[in-house]
Amino acid sequence: MSYAQLIVNPTAGAGKTAQKWPGIKEQLQNLGLDFEYSLTEAPGHAVELAASAAKKGCKLVVSVGGDGTISEIVNGLYNANALKDIMLGIISTGTGADYIRTIGIPRACEEACQRLVKPETRIVDLGILECTGSKGKIKRLFVNFAGLGFDAEIVKATTQTYKAMGATASYLLGLLSTLVSYRNKEVSITMDGEVEQRKVVTILMGHGKYGGGGMMTTPNADPSDGLFDVMIVDNISKPDLLKTLPKIYDGTHLTHPKVSVKRAREVEVRPKLKMAIQADGDLIGEAPGHFQVLPSALKVVV
Repeated sequence: MSYAQLIVNPTAGAGKTAQKWPGIKEQLQNLGLDFEYSLTEAPGHAVELAASAAKKGCKLVVSVGGDGTISEIVNGLYNANALKDIMLGIISTGTGADYIRTIGIPRACEEACQRLVKPETRIVDLGILECTGSKGKIKRLFVNFAGLGFDAEIVKATTQTYKAMGATASYLLGLLSTLVSYRNKEVSITMDGEVEQRKVVTILMGHGKYGGGGMMTTPNADPSDGLFDVMIVDNISKPDLLKTLPKIYDGTHLTHPKVSVKRAREVEVRPKLKMAIQADGDLIGEAPGHFQVLPSALKVVV
């Protein structure tokens, strides 16, 4: 049994991970890391591979891919009841690399590899999402953020309608098509027992500061404080939304009077009409959605 199991998503980073992997493997071998590796073959495969690694007794499971790969691995470790026993390493080869920006893991693969040899860890929170999927009730962990409304509809358009266009083009087309078709939603939001009725563009629960490839969506979030930063964009017009969107890249969107952030351990959202939900950039299902912090749940190598 090897000390470490690497789970490699060759399609991450618009397929560039497959090109980078031989060099990463060679470097880890040169560093003397005792490891085995598996390549994912389809969406969801990393969940199975992570659970299998946990059952084999690996002490370190390493994600080689994007934020979606990290999320799948964490769900696999959770399913195997192994979150407390295993360290998560991250070699980020995805397009966005949002989670590592907050955690403090180097983007350069060479530096990330070196951190795995004599690992130091940071204990962070996770989120648990419960909602309705195409096959019934879904329970899913997320590492970075989860959202409802406008941002989830962008994910839906990007991953379903424009997926073949490439990462940047698909996102821009998804954003523009969502901007045209989206209608703000009337919702009931319960945060730590306090109920509010609001009409919103989007609601986002953040552990990390970044999302969407460098957008500073929840700039004051702390992944170790036991709380979500709940960012809510209230009922603003489309021209105002279009004007405000670029400000998300430096966090100044929080100065808008219709944008607010609250901190909560537990959030429930019940909309009057259908409302899509995404977690870590993957479309998960539809509201009503229940979100809860799982505090101090994961040991990440930093």
